[in-house]
Amino acid sequence: MMRYLRRLQAKDVALDRSMIPLGSCTMKLNAAAEMMPVSWPKFAKIHPFAPKDQASGFHEMARELEGMLARLTGFHSVTLQPNSGAQGEYTGLLLIRAYHRSRGEDHRDVVLIPTSAHGTNPATAVMCGYKVREVPVGKDGDVDLDALKEAVGPQTAGLMMTNPSTCGVFERKIEEIAKTVHDAGGLLYYDGANLNAILGKVRPGDMGFDVIHMNLHKTFATPHGGGGPGAGPVGVSSRLQRYMPTPVVGQREDGGFYWKDTDELPDSIGHLSAFMGNAGVLLRAYFYAMVLGREGMIRVGEYSTLAANYLSKRLQDVGCDAAYPSRRASHEFLLTFARQAKHNGVTAVDVAKRLLDYNQHAPTVYFPLLVPECFL
Repeated sequence: MMRYLRRLQAKDVALDRSMIPLGSCTMKLNAAAEMMPVSWPKFAKIHPFAPKDQASGFHEMARELEGMLARLTGFHSVTLQPNSGAQGEYTGLLLIRAYHRSRGEDHRDVVLIPTSAHGTNPATAVMCGYKVREVPVGKDGDVDLDALKEAVGPQTAGLMMTNPSTCGVFERKIEEIAKTVHDAGGLLYYDGANLNAILGKVRPGDMGFDVIHMNLHKTFATPHGGGGPGAGPVGVSSRLQRYMPTPVVGQREDGGFYWKDTDELPDSIGHLSAFMGNAGVLLRAYFYAMVLGREGMIRVGEYSTLAANYLSKRLQDVGCDAAYPSRRASHEFLLTFARQAKHNGVTAVDVAKRLLDYNQHAPTVYFPLLVPECFL
């Protein structure tokens, strides 16, 4: 039985035996250093209801992590409450809805979503009571600006997108996109799935976005896969700060910490999770950020982009077709096997299954849907 189970285990593809090129939804390889603090008794054994003066270390860590994430992304404030990227998306849309309602603009009931967006975006918008309107993407991978200008209007609540997009390219007209949506009275939501590509180089807040969720399991080395635990902090511009979920860590004049709740923040959308979310996961992200430092953060963007462009070039050299050959890749890129499917009857799923035969995990296939026979 032991030998049988061991053989079954060996059939699994693992990060220490293979490359797992899963595009934007990558399960990062977590270094042991980021896992160490969670086992330290002073963090691991503290009870959520411990007196505040006995939990000041955790509170201080949370405040510092909020500050680091805000500076890295260019936003005014950050909440650590959301327990996953999906809950972070949900939080961001609730904040946008609260903002419009406070201004008496309940008629803004449409969220614009490019066809290059992540699949969760339209689902989250519908969950928050919005209608969804797709915005097409041009042949070069950029959002069709003319189509966007035609789509915006008094019904527009906001635009959900990420930059670089799921097409693997940086939106070159992002400032004009932001102006178009803002001029129509809408807000911009940034899906943080592709933050690796720009970390330390450019900030979504500076592009004109009003709210962001960050997947700490994608960009800050916390565990991913197997259903959790996750963490999806949300950053906001100053116009959305008053609606942020509670409780949040406040600091007293004597340097101590306390929980701010709805009595101090009456316009808050309320609670999303107990206390400050998944504290152990946030601790891993904090340690990762501290180990990297400012220079290390810049290298994340540089190395992820360099690796993607290197791999893209090597694959094109052996006959693969890039979906957007005129564009430089970000931290990911798209291949299309449409030519092979047409002339040889070999589809993307055929290539993916053959890679598994050689003990290499296949990339994400057939996503995004706008590229035929797609490898992400």
